Amino acid sequence: MLKVRVIPTLLWKDFGLVKGVGFDSWRRVGPVLPAVKVYNARDVDELILVDITASQTGDAPDHISVSDFSEECAIPFTVGGGVKNLEQMLLLLHAGADKIAINSVAYSDPALIDAAAARFGSQCIVASIDARKLDNGNYGCFSHSASINIGKDVVNWAKELADRGAGEILLTSIDRDGTMMGYDLALVESVTRAVDVPVIASGGAGNYQHMIDVVEKAGASAVAAASIFHFTEQTPAGAKLAMQAAGIQVRRNYIGNIQ
Repeated sequence: MLKVRVIPTLLWKDFGLVKGVGFDSWRRVGPVLPAVKVYNARDVDELILVDITASQTGDAPDHISVSDFSEECAIPFTVGGGVKNLEQMLLLLHAGADKIAINSVAYSDPALIDAAAARFGSQCIVASIDARKLDNGNYGCFSHSASINIGKDVVNWAKELADRGAGEILLTSIDRDGTMMGYDLALVESVTRAVDVPVIASGGAGNYQHMIDVVEKAGASAVAAASIFHFTEQTPAGAKLAMQAAGIQVRRNYIGNIQ
């Protein structure tokens, strides 16, 4: 069994980091580089940076800034937001990204997942899905920072992304995003049961028990979180200690942090 990863998520909008609720009402939480430095020194397994501005405006990803950030990041670094083609992915990888998160463009050009996996390897490709519960009780896929209902079923889309070569799925609940009320366990479980690749649960973490639950009850391979680390005293190291105490295998990045 894979060891569970703890992954802080940084949402980058214009010149700094933000955090909202339900992909809206953005609240500024500080500049990017100091946050990267802080997490680099803490017991985190990976870091996810999503360029909200590029996602909303259609601009190309800012690979120059990513290069600056990556120089301070000694842990695996996933970058997403506004990615549209292989050339942009290559620029981000050359800038220091270890993985590329692909979301909106996959709906209009799903073959890009196949091409990216073939060129860079599945381990570099993180397929990102932003999902919301619909009036009929099913979960639908939304693109462009949750502003457009694509009309696709989440489970079927996750299967297709995995079949096309995505190495893992970053699954975010729009309804739970920023609420700190807990992950959407039904959403996560529906996807983990359907695909053979790791699923990163995102959206809703408010305490360590939420992380334990999404792993034990819904089968997540990793937990992504933002608000819990921005706005509370809870830490990635604390999350690992709590999960380890619950019998979950976690990675030990820094000797001494977890005994």
